[in-house]
Amino acid sequence: IGTQGPALICMPGAMGTAETDFGPQLRSLCDAFQVVSFDPRGYGQSRPPRRTFPTDFYQRDADDAAAIMDALGHKSYNVMGWSDGAISAVLLAAAKKQATEKLVIFGGNAYMSASDLEAFEATRDIASWSQRMRDTHLPVYGDELQPMWSDAIDAWGRIVKEQGGDICMKQAKSLTCPTLVLHGAKDVICLSEHPQWFSENIPGARMHVFENGKHNLHLRFADEVNAMVKAFLLEGK
Repeated sequence: IGTQGPALICMPGAMGTAETDFGPQLRSLCDAFQVVSFDPRGYGQSRPPRRTFPTDFYQRDADDAAAIMDALGHKSYNVMGWSDGAISAVLLAAAKKQATEKLVIFGGNAYMSASDLEAFEATRDIASWSQRMRDTHLPVYGDELQPMWSDAIDAWGRIVKEQGGDICMKQAKSLTCPTLVLHGAKDVICLSEHPQWFSENIPGARMHVFENGKHNLHLRFADEVNAMVKAFLLEGK
């Protein structure tokens, strides 16, 4: 969306699609950017087949995003990721350093710990989700939503068991692009230790906390987030 300005790819989170996860950004940021997003494989309109969760699925999403930008002819671009998409965004920026101009991440983990698994496990039954979350995802997936979400939680458990929980720490430390880390202080999905880790370990990263923000801070505070992202990405242009 948008025909002028720098390119920006938006990376959706778990169960997410371009529209459910970045609708306000797609509509607002297209005045200054060529905004790209996609339904990751197995999500939304990128079905069938249904989503699978091998332990390298974050890298798979990063590779898919890079292929999309290459196919669109974007030799350089900005990257923004939310939740699971933030993890894949870090992997994309690390793998495509020459192409990545700037990075914005929020709601994503640097690693998976026992505490993180407990937080995810508490959401395994989608009946425990907020009405807003159910209303967002049930129309997209219907009866597939519960087994798909359970598969995702099982995959996070395997990442902890087989990889020691490291999902993007090494790659984050290697980043060379300017990075903005956002966090909602009331986020119960992404614990505050993760944005803090990113801000301390990504060279030159800056961090902003939304005191009343939850996991979906960019949807709840869309105008404020969009203005902040726009200013950051255009800084120095």
